[in-house]
Amino acid sequence: MKNFALIGAAGYIAPRHMKAIKETGNELIAALDPNDSVGIIDSHFPDANFFTEFERFDRHIDKLRRANNGKAVDYMSIASPNYLHDSHMRFALRSAANAICEKPLVLNPWNIDGLTDIEKDTGQRVHTILQLRLHPAIIALREKVTKVKSDKKFDVDLTYITSRGNWYLQSWKGDEKKSGGIATNIGVHFYDMLHFVFGKLQTNIVHYNSSTKSGGYLEYESARVRWFLSVDVNDVPEDIRTAGQRTFRSIIVNGDEVEFSGGFTDLHTRSYEEILAGRGFGLEENRIAIETVASIRTQTPVGLAGDYHPFLDRL
Repeated sequence: MKNFALIGAAGYIAPRHMKAIKETGNELIAALDPNDSVGIIDSHFPDANFFTEFERFDRHIDKLRRANNGKAVDYMSIASPNYLHDSHMRFALRSAANAICEKPLVLNPWNIDGLTDIEKDTGQRVHTILQLRLHPAIIALREKVTKVKSDKKFDVDLTYITSRGNWYLQSWKGDEKKSGGIATNIGVHFYDMLHFVFGKLQTNIVHYNSSTKSGGYLEYESARVRWFLSVDVNDVPEDIRTAGQRTFRSIIVNGDEVEFSGGFTDLHTRSYEEILAGRGFGLEENRIAIETVASIRTQTPVGLAGDYHPFLDRL
């Protein structure tokens, strides 16, 4: 059994980390969040120590490390706001713990280089949640792609709409400096999946970018991809919205829909299983996706020209 700490215990994704720690037979012994709405801990680890101040949390983690009584933290799970991931991973490594970090790993690719240096200095590792690499439908798609001639490119339309209310833009998620913007915040794992399935990224064009939606064109070794991301409920297709659904996921490859909507909630546990077995994804596996979103964030959109996603016609 391994000892875990969790940074970001009150966040949206934190319960999946608690569930994964529990289901892999490990113990959460300490948690941190400036927000104290963390009653969900009682459903998993009611005996965990909880802190709202980083300084007290830091002191507790250090005390456990120095006590040499088997209570030192082995893994620190990080589910804090995106812009804090880099700092919190550094803290984990310097506290003699391995880090397990939510997506996006960092906001800019050069942050990966600094973390690599700290891994070497400390002997600890950063592990990341690249959950779509473990999804059976995505694994099957990758196997299909590898069997096709290398000079053939698939035509792909990626659409992801996950509706958010008015609160979204008022939170840190609506601040590009903190979240990285819409493509980074809700899309980074899709860009990782595209690289994982279709190979090296060759072209990255942004057609449209705003605080609530973004669209563009990516070309990989084995695919031409039109993509569209949004948190605006009005972008959900009308028939689906009328049925009361506020989320729409679609990957169409050469005219065929890839069904991957199910199984998302279990992928964190699968990720933890792989990490604990020594088969997790490290820093370098994240580089292409982070480079992709950093480029999207800094590009000037070209407008509705070239091969753009059909949802952009609705603007």
